[in-house]
Amino acid sequence: MEIRVLRYFLAVCESKNISKAANVLHISQPSLSRQLKNLEQELGVVLFKRGPHEITLTEQGYYLRDHAQDIVNMVEKTKLNISQNDVISGELYIGAGESIAMKRIMKVIDSILKDYPDVKVHTFAATAPLIEAKIDNGNLDFGITMGHRKAGNYESLALPEKTSMA
Repeated sequence: MEIRVLRYFLAVCESKNISKAANVLHISQPSLSRQLKNLEQELGVVLFKRGPHEITLTEQGYYLRDHAQDIVNMVEKTKLNISQNDVISGELYIGAGESIAMKRIMKVIDSILKDYPDVKVHTFAATAPLIEAKIDNGNLDFGITMGHRKAGNYESLALPEKTSMA
């Protein structure tokens, strides 16, 4: 499976139309269709339900879409981090639940961005189990979860804010 083909697949998922995706990617529609067919053959599954004007994803297509985006993001992050020079720069991926504790985290992020303008911060809102899974597979650098959770394989720090449900 090639990164280029995963990018093609993601473009088709976004546009829901092979011709539109081909235009965005600046490749011919037959070439894109062939690449997608080859990907389906390589994986041994059907990824799309093809309609007259729009395509939809199959269950396997949705699964691949979610993982393909993670793979492409990790490749981009790796390329960026390898090519860094002495300037403090790079991308920081943070997963967090929605909570008042994020106010404290955002102040820290703001301070980092002021001191190191070449740093890019990406936040990802999710539940604790999803955040932990994305940390485990390298898609997040760290996560903020709520409640009393076992730290397991993670270093942890308790924040003073209390979560309250309205």
